Amino acid sequence: MPKSPIKKLLETHPKLIHSENVKVVSHVQRLTQKEDGDWWQHTLMLQDYDVPFKFKRKKRYQSLQGALVNVTYYPSVEDVAGIEFEVMNVVRVKKS
Repeated sequence: MPKSPIKKLLETHPKLIHSENVKVVSHVQRLTQKEDGDWWQHTLMLQDYDVPFKFKRKKRYQSLQGALVNVTYYPSVEDVAGIEFEVMNVVRVKKS
């Protein structure tokens, strides 16, 4: 029986974490200008998590506020003004 794409991804990259059917409490999209073009920076806050989940896309995304999602991510630390903040970098997000 063939493996699902998520299982293959998790086996290939052991630091990845996958969560299913998690409710999105907040979804913010903002345009950021980079040297390689404009990108939309997305920040998700998920129910029962105290850390922001971040990802970038070239286009706007439909609002995920209140939706149940499956999300694949890895933990990371960002340094802002000398203070370290834990964030989750999203690799894949999909509505459940």
